[in-house]
Amino acid sequence: MKSLPLLTGALLLCSGAVHADDTMRCGSSLVSVGDREWEVEQKCGAPAHRDEVGYTLAGYDHREYRVEEWVYGPSNGATYILTFEANRLKRIEFKRD
Repeated sequence: MKSLPLLTGALLLCSGAVHADDTMRCGSSLVSVGDREWEVEQKCGAPAHRDEVGYTLAGYDHREYRVEEWVYGPSNGATYILTFEANRLKRIEFKRD
């Protein structure tokens, strides 16, 4: 069992390529989790790629909502992947190229 902490540490070091954050900078503006799609597009412009991923059940009434990913970059070796559910920004992923 002594190898378990070593293995865990090695996996953590290797997984540093992609991580989630709560904000993304677009010029002098900040985009945050919870922003609407139109707010993000107003601050950052059109994404380089837009992909409808599918649908999810959410909310207290378990409605079906559209899930979409927007990609910004690569720019200066960085790519941002924004995930929207029901037209609200749910997750920001940062990937260093």
